[in-house]
Amino acid sequence: MKPLFSPIFHSVRPRMKNHALFLMAWFALSASAVHAAGPAGAVLPDPLDLKSAIVYALDHNYAILQSRELIRQQEGIVVQVKAPGIPNVAATGSYQRNQSTVSETFPLSNAQWLAQVKATQVLFAGGGIHASVRSAELLRDAALLDLQASINAALLDVRTRFYAVLLNRERVRVQEENVDLLVRQVRDTKNQAAVGTISKFEVLRAQVALANAQPDLIAARNDYRISIEQMRQSLGVPPSDPSSRDFPAVSGSLASAPEAFALESALASAHAHRPELLRLGKLEEAGEHTVTSARSTYYPNLSVYGAYERVGEGLVQGGSFNANGWLLGVQSSWAIFDGRATAGRVIQAKSQVQQARLAFSQEELAVDVEVRQALSSLQEANELVTASQQTSAEAAEALRLADSRFKAGTATQLDVLTSQVALTQARTNQLQANYTQLIATASLRKAIGLGDALVGE
Repeated sequence: MKPLFSPIFHSVRPRMKNHALFLMAWFALSASAVHAAGPAGAVLPDPLDLKSAIVYALDHNYAILQSRELIRQQEGIVVQVKAPGIPNVAATGSYQRNQSTVSETFPLSNAQWLAQVKATQVLFAGGGIHASVRSAELLRDAALLDLQASINAALLDVRTRFYAVLLNRERVRVQEENVDLLVRQVRDTKNQAAVGTISKFEVLRAQVALANAQPDLIAARNDYRISIEQMRQSLGVPPSDPSSRDFPAVSGSLASAPEAFALESALASAHAHRPELLRLGKLEEAGEHTVTSARSTYYPNLSVYGAYERVGEGLVQGGSFNANGWLLGVQSSWAIFDGRATAGRVIQAKSQVQQARLAFSQEELAVDVEVRQALSSLQEANELVTASQQTSAEAAEALRLADSRFKAGTATQLDVLTSQVALTQARTNQLQANYTQLIATASLRKAIGLGDALVGE
């Protein structure tokens, strides 16, 4: 089992230098999802297994798609803030025509025009440009980590919904088997009552038990239908997809495979891999660069420029005046006193850094608690699986013995019905225990930052 994008995130952890590699891997994975989902990239495979559902969700889940767009947005911001640090070239032009009596240059001029191409390069801006670029890059890295968190949460939801479909399908099967057994019980009691071995009361009791089993079967079928709709929403199946009308058959089982996790290693993994913590660390670092950017206006800025200019003026009596040539210069500005506006921006930036630090500490505590709760839930689930397996086997044997004794005349029908109810409850409990154990394992993997086990296989 491999963590989601773990090789990439391990290589970029402290500074996320290989974000381009991450994007390439992500879009490659998206392309594989489209290929796996079908030619149009929007049709669910039939039958649908867990891995196909996860691959489909990677390219269609709306929370993941929104996080991908946030990365594109941050890439645009990085390009924008880099602009002042590279030469800027601008072209200007104008044309003016007027009566010669109102000309401001030559008394006989009735028209003038100007064309200029100017390039400007900032030499010094108090470190503000570099700080802004670095802050934007860190925010982009934070967006990558937010994408990772969205993927982890979305795939856990997909896995949970998928297991819920399997659970409710098996519950329907158990209830149907229970009803079938009760139908046979009613038939057997009628046959025995017809020959006088039992009273009609036994027949009536069997019929009541059969009627009482019907609501559980109806409820199980309804839960199964609802779980399919919830899974469709989690996958992000578009309304135009044929699967939105006729959902494919779901294949898989609730067979559990218990895993062991140590507390110390789980906490260490969470601190090292949880994208939420890494993201807040990036935001804190970005805030420190924002402070530098806010302070930059304390210093003068200096830039050089070069331009080529053409100026022409027409004369009423024919002929013209033209001037053209190169212009080179240096320009600077310094806000000696700006009413403490810069000081206000610095205070705000420092406060944002402190808020980021507090948010990191708060999230770190929340992650620790989440890991401990997930470990406790997994321990409970493992114990329930062990207990339910033993109970289910014993309940099946008890029903077999009760049925044999009833046919031999040494047990009552009530013994058989009681054993049947106990078996149905035991099977339901076993299914629920397996479901809980699978969800607890997946939740713990997310809590310690490992992502879904099927991604990357």
